[in-house]
Amino acid sequence: MLKRKNKISPQFSMSSMTDIIFLLLIFFMITSTMVSPNAIKVLLPQSSQQTSAKPLTRVIIDRDLNYYTAFGNDDEMPILFDELADFLIECSGKEPDMYVALYADESVPYKEIVKVLNIANENQFRMVLATRRPDRK
Repeated sequence: MLKRKNKISPQFSMSSMTDIIFLLLIFFMITSTMVSPNAIKVLLPQSSQQTSAKPLTRVIIDRDLNYYTAFGNDDEMPILFDELADFLIECSGKEPDMYVALYADESVPYKEIVKVLNIANENQFRMVLATRRPDRK
């Protein structure tokens, strides 16, 4: 009777699989800390009150009065003020119960903020004004 030289072992070594899992875990942990939700630098006004509403659409006004918008997890895209109402109406068609978060630099004139609030009021969007927490001393 002939015997095989190479025996097939019914056991499986999981060590290489766990190495790969840990490497992937470390990779995702490092890359997730590098992701910035607000790539546009906006100095928000301070407020002690914070909202728990999760905005789905973001409108950003920087100190140079440039407008940017983003829907969901999309990146911020520049937009003209005249196109803002159409963009928000399109977003509300995708998600009727959306909140719109307004990120306005604290140096932005109040008139610009009111113009965005008027668009939200005319279309009955729920608006949230974004602020930053006061500095801890």
